[in-house]
Amino acid sequence: MSETLKLTQALIARASITPDDKDCQVLLAQRLEPVGFVAENMPFDDVDNLWLRKGHQPPVFCFAGHTDVVPTGPKEQWTFPPFEPTIKEGLLYGRGTADMKGSIAAMTVACERFVKNYPNHKGSIAFLITSDEEGPAVNGTVKVIETLQARGENIDWCLVGEPSSTDKVGDVIKNGRRGSLGCELTIIGKQGHVAYPHLAENPLHSAAPFLAEITKEEWDQGNEFFPPTSFQISNIKAGTGTTNVIPGTLDIICNFRFSTELTDQLIQARVEAMLDKYELNYQIKWNLSGQPFLTAEGDLVSAAVEAIEAVAGLKTGLSTAGGTSDGRFIAPTGAQVLELGPINATIHQVDECVSVDDLDQLEKMYYGILQRLLA
Repeated sequence: MSETLKLTQALIARASITPDDKDCQVLLAQRLEPVGFVAENMPFDDVDNLWLRKGHQPPVFCFAGHTDVVPTGPKEQWTFPPFEPTIKEGLLYGRGTADMKGSIAAMTVACERFVKNYPNHKGSIAFLITSDEEGPAVNGTVKVIETLQARGENIDWCLVGEPSSTDKVGDVIKNGRRGSLGCELTIIGKQGHVAYPHLAENPLHSAAPFLAEITKEEWDQGNEFFPPTSFQISNIKAGTGTTNVIPGTLDIICNFRFSTELTDQLIQARVEAMLDKYELNYQIKWNLSGQPFLTAEGDLVSAAVEAIEAVAGLKTGLSTAGGTSDGRFIAPTGAQVLELGPINATIHQVDECVSVDDLDQLEKMYYGILQRLLA
């Protein structure tokens, strides 16, 4: 049993449902302090964050990840208890195996091995670990980055262990992510009896032309690295539940995943102009979860591509697809940011699992990246 597998199992056995870390970060500090890492706890409200660093000189290579996991869902539907790591037919089952305790274990073991083999390596190595990635993400990585920036501590290269792979570990790495802009929109009408529509104003009817236009709008055509910006309505609500009452308000929750071709300000302006075009009475609240970011090229991308090919013989692909990650808080500081992790087919699902062999492959890839940048 490899060190990576053993550490993954130890982390999975801790039921760290967001934002409860369950001392996973204590375990990581205990592993890394003996090889020269200095641990600094950075709690904010109910969130535990850990900053580990070995060395004082630039460049700074940082592994970033999260110890929190999403809830299990119905435990009776799991083949094995979600917090009792179980191996069957080469797969390790448990909540967090792929997202992302397996990555954290592989990072840790890769660092232990690298420091042992290269005690006089260049620069510094760091870990930024939070327990708030799967939750609101307001007291985690973003707060740690603010603290580091305030004291002039910068990250040059950041490798996030999110599950990026599709069919084989390392076949896809994320070199950027789309921005995420949420919207809570209320169209205001006037409630009344359906038999007397002239005495009321139905916001569903008033908003219909607007909804038809916004759902068909082409926001941009994307670019070499990003697909076109997308818009989706995720929730819509109106009415009292009876057939004879015209609703007074229409509530819509929607989201934009946007490319670097647009800004959040441009999207807001276009939507509000569309609302005004149809003379709608509305209230709107915007929530920017993250700006798009891109590491198109550089030392980190080159090192990752070379390490993956050396370990697995794969020509990895670069992608910006998928949801957001904590990389969105790190990239604006000027750091090169990349995501490399296990296959993402079972993340957040019942019976989340990861290949035991993939964990060891991932550790070798992380080690190879360290070699190429800091040896």
